[in-house]
Amino acid sequence: MKFDLILHDGKIMNGVDEFPQNFDIGIKNDKIISVGDLKNESSTKKINCKNLVVLPGVIDTQVHFREPGLTHKEDIECASKAAVMGGVTAFCEMPNTNPLTTSEKELNWKLLKAKNVSWCDYSFFIGATPNNILELSKYEKLQGCVGIKIFMGSSTGELLVQDTNNLFEILSNGQKRIAVHAEDEVRLKERYNLFKNSNEPVDHPKIRDPKSALLATGHIMEIANKVKRPLHLLHISTASEMKLLKSKSQLITVEVTPQHLTLSSPDCYKENGTLVQMNPPIRSKYHQKELWNGIYNGTVDVIGSDHAPHTLEEKNNDYPNSPSGMPGIQTMLPLMLNEVSKKKLKLSKLVDLLCRRPAEIYKMKSRGLIQEGYKASLTVVDLNLTQSLDPKDIMSRCGWSPFTGKRLTGWPVVTIINGDVAMYKNKLVKRPNVYPVEFDEY
Repeated sequence: MKFDLILHDGKIMNGVDEFPQNFDIGIKNDKIISVGDLKNESSTKKINCKNLVVLPGVIDTQVHFREPGLTHKEDIECASKAAVMGGVTAFCEMPNTNPLTTSEKELNWKLLKAKNVSWCDYSFFIGATPNNILELSKYEKLQGCVGIKIFMGSSTGELLVQDTNNLFEILSNGQKRIAVHAEDEVRLKERYNLFKNSNEPVDHPKIRDPKSALLATGHIMEIANKVKRPLHLLHISTASEMKLLKSKSQLITVEVTPQHLTLSSPDCYKENGTLVQMNPPIRSKYHQKELWNGIYNGTVDVIGSDHAPHTLEEKNNDYPNSPSGMPGIQTMLPLMLNEVSKKKLKLSKLVDLLCRRPAEIYKMKSRGLIQEGYKASLTVVDLNLTQSLDPKDIMSRCGWSPFTGKRLTGWPVVTIINGDVAMYKNKLVKRPNVYPVEFDEY
């Protein structure tokens, strides 16, 4: 057999393996056809991966691409280019666009747009509202729908769901795992009143305090366990939540972000001000330490970027008139590889968090492992490459990152999407063939 592409002599890391193993990978069309010794096999294209590590394609489980309606901040084309530059091969995008993604019509619009412009594979969440509860079990089965998203706090309009009866109804309609932004809206309002005269970004984690997160997380976990609905808790940020989640049921999965793992208050606010403002906030080293402990003890299942760009002009507004969120899809993998270089994180664990577990949790077909018959979407990294994030290399439409100039060790050097080389040595090559992520039946 003549392969379309062979990756020669790379160290393959599937996550479940403690140590990478040297193999060749043979690709035909969009599938991995063979893993083994292929030095005598022919192919249309070959890439020498000596001294490099080949990972299953990285999956970003939480992004906000702002399209439609807010494309001055970001759009699917720019964000997916940023994804590919950062070694990401597929994304799960959130519904807080304009219009909101709360029905089949809005989902189909995004699917068509992504088909025409995205540089990597794609999937989208449907937003739960008090008005679409009865349709959610139908919506979650639609092509390209990764699941349902609930905003318990920090949202506006229809996407805000805080009523307990509504939460029970939403979790009772459907089977797919529900992703939740858990902050208690009532307490948030109370805290805002206490700090209404503050214009200091360093007060952000005081306003959106740990109790606001803990109350909502505990509440939605209780409901999920009662109705036996799989639940994915997004961007967990506090020590108290980690303590609660340590004894979570198998229904509950947990996500943290690179921002919460690598930035800490008050220093990050002194250095970057509103640029690092996000919801839930960046907190102190005390909380950060417990997030890392959650990774080490298995409480944390996934790392997601929470890519949520705004323009520099918007971010430079005085607090609290500055919006929350920052870009992250391009920097997620380099930031975490840098933690691997510092011996703070095992590479096998990182692959679990970015590749294997995201695919398992959301039941994505043929993703998350380097295995014959699986998607030929792969991320090749150089663990020894040390460089800084150059502002000119930022692909996000917003054009900035709080991590520009930061020197990191460990970078993606090749991103392969469905057998096509999309990024090679920090350069976009060509737009690959892309598809909606497929899911197994529940």
